[in-house]
Amino acid sequence: MNLHDIAFWICAFFLLGVFLISILNNFLIVLIIVLLASLYLIFLKNYQQAILILLVISGAGYYQAFGYFQEQINIPFDFKSEFTGIIVKLNQSATKQELVLKLQEPHSGKIKINSPPYPSFQYGDLVRVSGAVKRPFPESLNYFKKEGISGILNLPKIEFLESGRGNKVKSALLNLKMRIIGVFKENLPAQKAAFLAGITLGERQEFSKEFDEKLSLSGTTHIVALSGYNISVIGMTMAFIFGNWFSRSATFYLSSSVIVLFVLMTGAEASIVRAAIMGVILLLAEETERIFSVRNAIIIAAFLMALSNPRLLVFDLGFQLSFMALLGLVYLLPVLKKIFKMEDPGFWNWKENSLTTISAQLAVAPFLLGNFGIFSLTSLFANILILSAIPITMGLGFLMGGLGLFSQYLAQIIGLAVNFLLSYELLVIDIFSKITLPIATESFGFFAATVYYALL
Repeated sequence: MNLHDIAFWICAFFLLGVFLISILNNFLIVLIIVLLASLYLIFLKNYQQAILILLVISGAGYYQAFGYFQEQINIPFDFKSEFTGIIVKLNQSATKQELVLKLQEPHSGKIKINSPPYPSFQYGDLVRVSGAVKRPFPESLNYFKKEGISGILNLPKIEFLESGRGNKVKSALLNLKMRIIGVFKENLPAQKAAFLAGITLGERQEFSKEFDEKLSLSGTTHIVALSGYNISVIGMTMAFIFGNWFSRSATFYLSSSVIVLFVLMTGAEASIVRAAIMGVILLLAEETERIFSVRNAIIIAAFLMALSNPRLLVFDLGFQLSFMALLGLVYLLPVLKKIFKMEDPGFWNWKENSLTTISAQLAVAPFLLGNFGIFSLTSLFANILILSAIPITMGLGFLMGGLGLFSQYLAQIIGLAVNFLLSYELLVIDIFSKITLPIATESFGFFAATVYYALL
């Protein structure tokens, strides 16, 4: 077996272990299943397969160990207490603030705070809060465990103590992000600035409830989820700039560093982390003059993300949608091109976009039906019409945001073209949010999804 095949199967069976322990929630059952399977393979003298099967135990054991150390907390629940902590994550809107607080001694752990929009706080602020911390409801427990959050505190008294207690690099990146969003707001109408911030930086705080609903009804919510295109724009631009000044090796390290910084700046959502890992692997392949294996890049990205947080695999919908959509593009798209005998992308890439959309939608349909109970057929047409414009909008948006930090005049010039593209995209979203053809189901479970993917 070749080295790249060995790496693939090691990662795959490790992830299988994480998957089994996540859904069965019983290490003993997983252990029995694995041992019986490995003994059967040994009896058949399939020793390599038996060893690989045993790797399932490593994935399950890692999941158990991760959960054990994560749950070493010191939080008094259900009665009023006073805590000090550092804000490590926040989500602000016009109506509320959601803060994640990393508690300081004598307490430990993370809690989520729901508070009014004012006074507003920033990443890295040291605060003192008082209130009764509640445990998450059972139906949302896995989500909070995945986020590493142990409790919830609603509308507490919050006293600001000190700023600048967070990571200095992350603070600087978040400030840069807010400055770029400020450039968008200065040169575009409010809704268009918010939408551009969504498709370039994954920022959705300024989205209205009505606009969120339009994205959902039109099947275009994925447009504001950061993806491989964001990484490709950053990677290619940096490679071009650094390649004119530095050696190939230095260009690789500098471009990879910029990608990592971009991921940190945009909040490290599952889709962008996956794309960043694969982007760095692609750059590494070019640097070492090796063949890029998309299969191995996908499995290694999933493996590394599961190492950082094994709960992502089953309990993070963004993780699942990102990988399933990618698998659709990698494995279904070439087949559909052959079936429909597509020899050219068509005017404004409409053929390419059509099959790309169908591939991704077929791959993620069970997850959409299982989690939301609805899947809109008209979303295919909305995506066909909008996808060709999105890459250009992203590229010009990045350019406008970057130049706007130095020249308001240049930002205004680029903003004219961006404004036109955004008008078209928002019109498409508005129209298709009103003409949905939904497929709805109240129950689309694991068995149905398994059958669907087996047939696919």
